Amino acid sequence: MLGKYRAYAIILCCPDSCAQAAGIQLLDSDPNLAGAIWYPCAAEPRRVPLGSLAVQFVDSLQGVKDCPVTGTKLPLVIVSHGRGGWFGGHDDVVEALAEAGFVVAAINHPGDNGSDSSKRDSLSVLASRPADMIGLLDFMLNDWKDRAAIDHAKIGFFGFSAGAYTGLVLAGGNPDFRRIAPYCTESNKSLGCEQFRSGDIPSNPPHEPRIRAAVLADTALNYMFTPEALAAVEIPLLIWRSELGGGGVDPKNSALTANSLPGKPDIHVVPAGHFAFLPPCSPQFAANLPRFCTDPPGFDRTAFHCDFDASVVGFFRDHLVGEGETR
Repeated sequence: MLGKYRAYAIILCCPDSCAQAAGIQLLDSDPNLAGAIWYPCAAEPRRVPLGSLAVQFVDSLQGVKDCPVTGTKLPLVIVSHGRGGWFGGHDDVVEALAEAGFVVAAINHPGDNGSDSSKRDSLSVLASRPADMIGLLDFMLNDWKDRAAIDHAKIGFFGFSAGAYTGLVLAGGNPDFRRIAPYCTESNKSLGCEQFRSGDIPSNPPHEPRIRAAVLADTALNYMFTPEALAAVEIPLLIWRSELGGGGVDPKNSALTANSLPGKPDIHVVPAGHFAFLPPCSPQFAANLPRFCTDPPGFDRTAFHCDFDASVVGFFRDHLVGEGETR
């Protein structure tokens, strides 16, 4: 499955790995930037309480709180969660990146996260999501207290589900919000369909040319894009998609989107459903929210995430970190 990224999988999943720890700074003073920043750190990790940022069944993350940043000219990866998700929903990926020498920043999308669903089913959130990420990137490069550690020429993006849709837009994709029409039957009273029927169609969402490479995991909202709407996506892409779909993702549509992208992106298919891209569930989480945690017989989510995380780290090293600069 991984080929050249196999060595990263061995390192990431070895309990005696010499990789650095992940420092973590919490962003809890601005509701539009509620999230966390992970980065390389030379201290022993432990559980970091999330305080007001806690979500149901998750009240801490692994890391070293407010550890001094280790390194200079570090690449930055910004992260967009899926519909109703949260900034810590891909903690294994972000920790692996931080341990490999990346700065990683993730926030809750206002109105579309586990604590605030006020815009979740709207059309407007499909335009505001990319703007949220641009705001996060501006903050990291211009206002973060450790911004001097970031190399502005090495910016990447990771997104899952609606977060992957967000990445496609930022990379140059042009969604057509009117393509929601077939889904807006008379019985569909969702906020998005009500907006569509009233003519409240958002303007085209913004692109972000500072992003140099992106990882997109099981892209949602594929019906918003025609092949022509993806023609301007020119950055290197690593595409992961699920064979079984679910969670609002049709595997046929996600395959069509992946195969319509220019530049022959690196595409991988996992023999599982949409939520396999979320980290392995704790017993409490699995007992209370089993639909996020149930995989096909024989599928080992923990083993898969060793490979998945390794592919993400390896891809960003190839495309954001220069030859000879890897750790």
